[in-house]
Amino acid sequence: MAAPVGFFTDTTLCIGCKACEVACKEWNALPNNPLEFRGSYDNTGGLDHANWRHVRFVEQAGTSQDKPIAWSMMSDVCKHCANASCLEVCPTNAIVRTEFDTVFIQQDVCNGCRDCISACPYGVIGFNSTSGTAQKCTFCYDRLQNNLKPACATACPTQSIKFGPLDEMRQTAAARLNTLQQQGMSQARIYGNEEYGGLHALFLITDKPEAYNLPSAESAVLPSRNNIPGYLTAGVTAVFAAVAGLIAFRRRGESSSPSPSGAGSGSSPSPARGGGQGGG
Repeated sequence: MAAPVGFFTDTTLCIGCKACEVACKEWNALPNNPLEFRGSYDNTGGLDHANWRHVRFVEQAGTSQDKPIAWSMMSDVCKHCANASCLEVCPTNAIVRTEFDTVFIQQDVCNGCRDCISACPYGVIGFNSTSGTAQKCTFCYDRLQNNLKPACATACPTQSIKFGPLDEMRQTAAARLNTLQQQGMSQARIYGNEEYGGLHALFLITDKPEAYNLPSAESAVLPSRNNIPGYLTAGVTAVFAAVAGLIAFRRRGESSSPSPSGAGSGSSPSPARGGGQGGG
């Protein structure tokens, strides 16, 4: 198996040029977006089946009266989670891990059930009504197989998007964070080291994760069916339900027992009677 790969996106270097979006669309032959804006400089809206990279424009409070509003740009993408909910819920095994440890949707196996769309905590998967399948970032799997960098990382003019072995990306992110904190940017942090078992897309952000529509480490937990406390809770609930069912069944049996006179047995008509009610 090849070494796991990853992205490191430094939002402090992103200039919002959208070169990553364009390169992604061109390489993967994705349809263009309508020329409309959505209350900001963002004409993409979000990640879906036709947008596998999305430059998010985040408004933040400025540091001076001259600049009351500051912009932080973040090129968002599928996180290729170590604990991928989409992969776990896929009923056809269309979603698999590649030899690069990335998460890939096999289009010829996907049945379009959309379970993965509901399960993804980052909202990166979309449904293509033309193909009838779910689609998202492939990490440029075809390029990886030919020893090429993903198109988005190749096109980024400021090297805000870096690509390489995942361990190397973690080291690069840690070094960059240390530099910024030494320069006084105490609010800077790395997102992706812990969430959902560790992400293959790390982000250096300068605000709380929620400001970037990212779940915090405390919120980034798998559904209860996928963790031990959830199993224990479900087990206890099942035991109580079974006991309650037995008690109810016994009480029902006692209340329907034949009287000493033999009347009111409450038994169902036998098939031989053709299902008649009280046939004599």
